[in-house]
This record gives sequence, C-alpha cells and structure tokens, in this order.
Amino acid sequence: MATIEEEYAKLRTSPNRPIPGQSLTNDPESPAPYEQAPKFISVHKASEYLWESFIEPKTYVSLMQAVDDGVPIMNIVQIVLFTEFQEGAWNPDLMLMLAEPAAYMIMALAERLGLEMTIYTGDLDDENDEEDFAGTKIEESRIEKLIKDSKNGKVPEGVLTAEMQQSLESLPDVDLDKPKAEPSLMEAPAVEEEEQSSSLMARPTGV
Repeated sequence: MATIEEEYAKLRTSPNRPIPGQSLTNDPESPAPYEQAPKFISVHKASEYLWESFIEPKTYVSLMQAVDDGVPIMNIVQIVLFTEFQEGAWNPDLMLMLAEPAAYMIMALAERLGLEMTIYTGDLDDENDEEDFAGTKIEESRIEKLIKDSKNGKVPEGVLTAEMQQSLESLPDVDLDKPKAEPSLMEAPAVEEEEQSSSLMARPTGV
C-alpha cells in the first residue's frame, strides 16, 4: 500500500484535477463524484467527519508515523482533502476552508504524543503571496500562522469541540518505533451529520 510520501508525490505530479469544461465532455449518465452534489457543505460537519477519520485507529497510526518521519503536515492535509474532494466529499472552496482546521487537528494529535512537527517546507520568502495547495492557491499568511501557532502550542478556539477534546484525551498511546503496515489515510466511516482549549493537548501523564 502506498505511503503518505508516495501519495503526496502522486498528487504533485498528477493532480487529476478536472480542467475547465471537462464536465461538458463527460458522460452525463456516469458523472464523477466531484461533479455531483458534495456530501458536505459546511465546515462544521466536514470537520467532524475529518476528526472521526483521523482518530480511527489505523488512520491515526498512519498519520502519526508520517509526522514522526518528518512529512510536513500541510502535505498530509493536501493528500487527505484532495482525495476526499475526488470522492465527492466537498467542493474546492470548502476544501480550502478545511485546510487550517485539518492541519490543527493533526497538530493536536501529534502534540499529544510529543512529536516534533514540520508544518511546511515550501518557500515563503519569495515574491508570491500564495502557495500551491492541491491544485489551487492558499495565502502564505495562513501557512505562516500555522507555523507560528505550532511553535507557540496554540490552536484557535473553535477548531476542536468539547467532544473532540474528550476523544483526544482517550486515544491510546502509539509506539512509533515498531514497524507497522501502511494503512490508508482515510478509512473511517462517514459521519451523518463548546468548550475550547487555547493550547494543543499535551502528552498525557502516566503513560
């Protein structure tokens, strides 16, 4: 099964994003998932789905192994969000809106295990004020804020709900020194459908 690094390389070299007017040439009887109404139209519902996916045991281990291996969190976010876009979970606009919540979720999970994190490895010092993100553009200021918050150990209020915080605290520890099979990034079931912390969850004591 492909690793996260391989999936990211595939995304960068062959994004498979629909070109303008492509839907006019496709078979209307067999539309692609992204040509139909998306499963999610709100950040809140989509964020709940992402969180449930991230804490699914196999996905959780895969994500944390990738972070521990130094894979930039924004690379992981691109893979996850673009893959779900291709499956019809959301449209491109919502995909971009989910970039920061998804990154903060992964940061919280990694912080809990005390993992060192790489947020982004692109060049934020060039003349452009936007960076490539899954075939679209994302403002550099948003990436810079993620980097700053990761260093300060802060997650914006509203990203993790009280329910997410509770499930975060009950997650099992992960032994990343042991070799494990590479599972798919997204193997969680779909979700049908607030008290907040100002900092990322610290590693639990007594483990």
